[in-house]
Amino acid sequence: MGFDDLAAVLRSRGLRLTAPRQLVLESVYRLRHATPDQIHADVSERAAGVNITTVYRTLELLEELQLVTHAHLSHGAPTYHPLGEHQHAHLVCRGCGDVQELPSPTLEGLAEDLRTTRGFRLDIGHVALFGVCGNCGTEEE
Repeated sequence: MGFDDLAAVLRSRGLRLTAPRQLVLESVYRLRHATPDQIHADVSERAAGVNITTVYRTLELLEELQLVTHAHLSHGAPTYHPLGEHQHAHLVCRGCGDVQELPSPTLEGLAEDLRTTRGFRLDIGHVALFGVCGNCGTEEE
């Protein structure tokens, strides 16, 4: 999404595009999967004076506007990533912490089965599967 588009989305909600909002969204797109603390550190490198509270509030707003989403990829803070490019689940290695994207078609069969058998609608973008990646798995063998 371009920042002109972001400005239009914000205006349609009676809001304006502020520098912190733009910086936070740019950081989410640049970092791809980042916690609020990581986003804050990235924003702080570009602009002094943007505090962590502003980052959290901006992330909440951007999620309400459906521009970003989050997943819980560890026991800590949520990890934010852009929304709208392509929906995906996450593979999280318990060994090295690597996060890989798993395209949504991989889970569509499961999502459909859950919908028809249980009436449950799976939010694929919030799914995180934990295990051991190929690199860490070969080290353990």
